[in-house]
Parts: sequence; structure tokens; C-alpha cells
Amino acid sequence: MSSVSFKTNSAKETQKIAKILAGELIKVCLQKHALILALSGDLGSGKTTFVQGFARGLGIRSKIQSPTFLIMRIYKLPAKSYKLFAHIDAYRLKRPKDILVLGWKELVKNPKNIIVVEWARHIAKILPKDHFDINFQHISENKRRIEFGNK
Repeated sequence: MSSVSFKTNSAKETQKIAKILAGELIKVCLQKHALILALSGDLGSGKTTFVQGFARGLGIRSKIQSPTFLIMRIYKLPAKSYKLFAHIDAYRLKRPKDILVLGWKELVKNPKNIIVVEWARHIAKILPKDHFDINFQHISENKRRIEFGNK
């Protein structure tokens, strides 16, 4: 697994990195199944902030909030190569298989979907092997370390 890390000094910087990443991924990253980003990190480490910037990079203009109580929110994408963006918060899931009732298998099968999972370790056993891991560390009030890697 190769990895790259960044340090950000504000929420705005975190969103900017995410927006750039989204723009690059939609250009080059079509696979046999959905593109999956697995986000990990402590509470307040920048996961939702990252997703907000990532969604902007995909062309989504809606306000992005963590789907903690809904578990999943789905957005239509304006890009031609991808059609749906699923934002999942797995924090409240007790077992990995709990996500299956939300149509997980169907979402993953479709190569025109992008799925971002916050608290991905809660469903790690059912993530496809070739997902992208993104780990967040809270350094100080505004500073974060973001490490990107792929399996």
C-alpha cells in the first residue's frame, strides 16, 4: 500500500484538498465497481469537513451534513462518468452486515457510484479490497493530518 499525507491548518484547507482529490478521481478512476473512500479518525478529526469539500469537487451544490442519524444520504452527480454519490456514516452500525439493508451491495456493484464512508472501520470486513483509505488525525484546534492510501 502506498500513502501520501498532508497537514492542513484550517477546515477550508481540508475542504480544498478534498475538492482537488474529487476533481482528479472523477477524471481517471473508473473501476469494475463503485469508487469507495473509507474514512477513519477520531470524532472531530475532519472527516465530515473533508466530505463537504469532496462533494464540492464532484459538483454537488447541496449542503453536506453528516448522515449520523440517517446513516446514508445519496446525491445525484452532474458528472458524466459518475451518477451517484453516497455519503455514509457507519458510526451507529453495530455490525458490518447492518449496512446491507441500505442497499450496500447494489451501491458497490455499480461503477458509476462514488461512496464515502465515515467511520469505515465499523464495516471494514465488507469493504472491497481495492478501496481508498483516508485517515484523519486531530493535531490541534485547527490542524489536521490527512493520510491517503489505497489497498
